[in-house]
Amino acid sequence: MRHGALLRSGIGLERPGVARDVAQQQISTAPEAEPRRMDDARLDHFVVRNGVRCAGAHLIIDIHGGERLDEIEHIEHTLRRCVDAAGATLLHIHLHHFQPTGVSGVAVLAESHISIHTWPEAGYAALDVFMCGNADPDACVPILREAFAARRVAVSELLRGQGV
Repeated sequence: MRHGALLRSGIGLERPGVARDVAQQQISTAPEAEPRRMDDARLDHFVVRNGVRCAGAHLIIDIHGGERLDEIEHIEHTLRRCVDAAGATLLHIHLHHFQPTGVSGVAVLAESHISIHTWPEAGYAALDVFMCGNADPDACVPILREAFAARRVAVSELLRGQGV
């Protein structure tokens, strides 16, 4: 694969995304418009994590002493493994290889995203793994540790959308 390529799985690309659909709709501001209410029966993909109802878990992952952080194909394969292990739905992957080194990119998921930014010369990578619904972001951590032969992995967790 050539550097800077746009990688796509093709899943879910047949129709415009929700953001585009919403942007094209006329939004009523008339006073008689019904306010939008939370419906307990609707599928909102909120989760309960550690006893807290939230939009999803956002893991901030730092890889220290990592290897193969400049290999775009390896990074793509690793992100795909993370998506599979987490039980998430891949929409597309976009990766960019910087010159002389480094890769940045994102795997866009139906459940949110996984992003990566690497500094191979320092053996460091910064990742965000944010997932809602039934996806399991924690399943990504051992895959990342192994794929990049990390000496140390630091993980912080944010519960997004609490109280919504």
